[in-house]
Amino acid sequence: MSGTIDRRAFLRLAGLGGAVFASGLGCAARSGEPMDQRAAEDDFYFVQLSDSHWGFQGPVVNPDARGTLPKAVAEVNALPVQPDFIVFTGDLTHTTDDPAERRRRLGEFRDIVRGLKNQNIHFMPGEHDASLDRGAAFGEYFGATHYAFDHKGVHFIVLDNVSDPAARIGEEQLAWLAADLARQPRDARIVVFTHRPLFPLFPQWDWATRDGDRALAALMPYSNVTVFYGHIHQENHHRTAHIEHHSAHSLIFPLPAPGSQPRRDPVRWDPAHPYRGLGWREVEAEARPPAYAITEFPVRS
Repeated sequence: MSGTIDRRAFLRLAGLGGAVFASGLGCAARSGEPMDQRAAEDDFYFVQLSDSHWGFQGPVVNPDARGTLPKAVAEVNALPVQPDFIVFTGDLTHTTDDPAERRRRLGEFRDIVRGLKNQNIHFMPGEHDASLDRGAAFGEYFGATHYAFDHKGVHFIVLDNVSDPAARIGEEQLAWLAADLARQPRDARIVVFTHRPLFPLFPQWDWATRDGDRALAALMPYSNVTVFYGHIHQENHHRTAHIEHHSAHSLIFPLPAPGSQPRRDPVRWDPAHPYRGLGWREVEAEARPPAYAITEFPVRS
């Protein structure tokens, strides 16, 4: 970052999207430089968008179901400082039993997000996209359902805990995760993206991953791990030992707090407060020790 704008001002400018993550994690810095200088050089942010459920129809819970995703695209495009990349953490589309309709919705979603100025986009499925065909249609449009990439000294891991209809990551992917982590030093800065929570937030509502404990066990030896996920359509923050978990709001409708009512019914649209419960999050990460300051932003009408 240049000296003309300080880091907090940069974050205020960047404060839109399902989540905005600004990293001063200090990895990939050249040795011998002061820590504050190295962190500043490595600062970046990304935008996380989650649970757009394209194809959903339900005027009781969102009469603007076809409007919130385009609004989000417009807001991200309007950012004065564009993100380094954008990630969609699942449920791009709403579930359908019709394979042709599933592909039509995935194609429409793809066409809408092609309107983003920044086309450095990472996609992952949610169960609405992938559980009925084990990710086959998603793969045709967006590629692999799990993968890893590196950006400015941070190692990003995308896990698929939705293509298996039993809500498992599975043996093959867990072996892949172990092999990927084996190449990382124990103090590596690691960010995990997943759709369902890896911890048992509320299994009665499918807010868990059946073998998520095994993924967390593989991540536990690494000292700097943060997990960003979707699925629950609300802000939630949790810690498993030193591993932080942060969920994103949805772009379609909010869901009730875990266990707060007998059924997991969506929160009804309030005409007096449109878009309540929908929105974006700003996440600021400090270099050492890793710390996160999180602010939520509502969808704009």
